[in-house]
Amino acid sequence: MTTAVAAFYFDGKTSRRHAVTLEVIDGMARIYSSHESSGDTAPMERVCPITQLRVSERLSRAARKVTYPDGAYLEIQDQAAFAVLLESTSHRDSLVVRMQQNWRATLAAAAALIVLLIVSYLYLLPAASGVIARSLPISVEQRIGEGALDFLDKHILAPTALPSAQRAAITARFKTLTASMDAVEPIPPYEIVFRKSRIGPNAFALPSGQIVLTDEIVTMLNDDDAVMGVLAHELGHLQRRHLMRRLIQSSAIGAAATVLFGDVSAVIANIPTVLLDMKYSRDVEREADDYAIALFKANGMSRQKLAYVFEKLGEKEAGGGGVPPYLSSHPASAERVERILNAR
Repeated sequence: MTTAVAAFYFDGKTSRRHAVTLEVIDGMARIYSSHESSGDTAPMERVCPITQLRVSERLSRAARKVTYPDGAYLEIQDQAAFAVLLESTSHRDSLVVRMQQNWRATLAAAAALIVLLIVSYLYLLPAASGVIARSLPISVEQRIGEGALDFLDKHILAPTALPSAQRAAITARFKTLTASMDAVEPIPPYEIVFRKSRIGPNAFALPSGQIVLTDEIVTMLNDDDAVMGVLAHELGHLQRRHLMRRLIQSSAIGAAATVLFGDVSAVIANIPTVLLDMKYSRDVEREADDYAIALFKANGMSRQKLAYVFEKLGEKEAGGGGVPPYLSSHPASAERVERILNAR
């Protein structure tokens, strides 16, 4: 049985519309018009294999289009008849179109997209951030770190009040300790920067190699070995480029532009937020702890002093002093302290 379908034909070159009838016989699509129906001076006819025609997807209100290889097209007027015609030719919409017309498939696709986004955020983005961080030129990390320190000095940090002799002693001792690690794995270039903090005890490492140590955390610990533990932990973050990776994750688009075009402004603009609300993952904290443990072990130092850092911060929190910034960004727990003490 042949189904005739009413349509309008456009040649793709002019805006002139031809009222035509579409039929499909033996795999050939034929359109024709009569002088009376189209107003043309002569009837028109065109025949084309249906395999060369492209049918638009089905929408609830819009007319479907059938496009020819040369750009000419039909606008279908009788949608019901056209559906019957398509069925008779064994035409099937693409998988995407069929899914769009099926609410169950649409919900399944939405759920799959959500799962993909979660997996990408939890696993793919961290992995990609590590690759990007290792690919960044040193000059880029220097600019990022200098920009961050400049911002912090203007808004959060102040010049240190620690005696110069104490600062020199801390720097000299940590340099001695890191020398013993250099044979195990190369020590990244670093500089200990002393500052007074307006937000309490804190320490962090910048991508450019500065390890910022605040007067408040030195005074609170009141123990040279414990201070070495803080510095060793931060050097671990620096060694593994944790802050750079965190910055890339939190500003992925800007970081990608940095790699492609060398524009670090998008990443620098994101540093203050990341530093002030930095929540390292459990795995990242373990990496930094392991580095500090290895440094203490290489120097024959008791890991009790390393654990003491987090015990002391935990005591301050329990005493009603609020959550210290360093504890907030480096979560302490009995499990973590036990791991530090019992690690092989």
